[in-house]
Amino acid sequence: MPSFSLTDRTVVVTGASAGLGLRFATLLAAAGAQVVAAARRLDRLEELAAGTENIHAVRCDVADAEDREALAARALELTGRFDVLVNNAGIGGHGNAEEEGVRVYRETLEVNLVAPYHLSCLLAAAPEPQQGKVIVNIASIVGLGSTFPLSGAGYAASKGGIIALTRELSGQWAARGIRVNALAPGWFRSEMTQALFADESAARWVVKNTQIRRPGEVSELDGALLYLASDASSYTTGQVLVVDGGWTAR
Repeated sequence: MPSFSLTDRTVVVTGASAGLGLRFATLLAAAGAQVVAAARRLDRLEELAAGTENIHAVRCDVADAEDREALAARALELTGRFDVLVNNAGIGGHGNAEEEGVRVYRETLEVNLVAPYHLSCLLAAAPEPQQGKVIVNIASIVGLGSTFPLSGAGYAASKGGIIALTRELSGQWAARGIRVNALAPGWFRSEMTQALFADESAARWVVKNTQIRRPGEVSELDGALLYLASDASSYTTGQVLVVDGGWTAR
């Protein structure tokens, strides 16, 4: 369907070396986009890009402001465009709030909330494409309600913050043709949740509290991401699309 095509668009995906980000980069490239895949682990990105003309590997530590600026500049250098941003890179939870500590809390916010804000501003400042610009922030059900005991204070605050940022930027930038939405996954099998699902009691707890009675597979986010990143959602902005197997409907 033409409205789902990303042909002639340049998409930057952060955290693209593994897990959801790797799947997102592959999916968006298959939809026709020039994908700038960014992460710290360049070897994994180069493996992803091998043999694929429209995936470009760029090393970037999103915790570093200079790296973020270099990433936006590299996207423009490679393709002359910066149309779509998928803010996917993130740090997971760290358990008990007192044990987490201020340093870890601050580092989590830098990666999960400050970096998406900065990269979004860099996209907004890039040359205006004819089709308009799109930002997809990867949030979480953790930003919509407590999932104790499976998340940390910094992670919860950052994901709640990214949802609020999504709504605020959508209001500020809608008149400029910049759409900003968030995708909020539930419990999916990925590199970040590997330890969670290796714990039998935690895995049972997830299944018990999910209406579909199983965790999600990363492929089950494909339709939601492609919808938000493409013209299929041309009249959608400031929204949070939840894909969680019914977790938040309890």
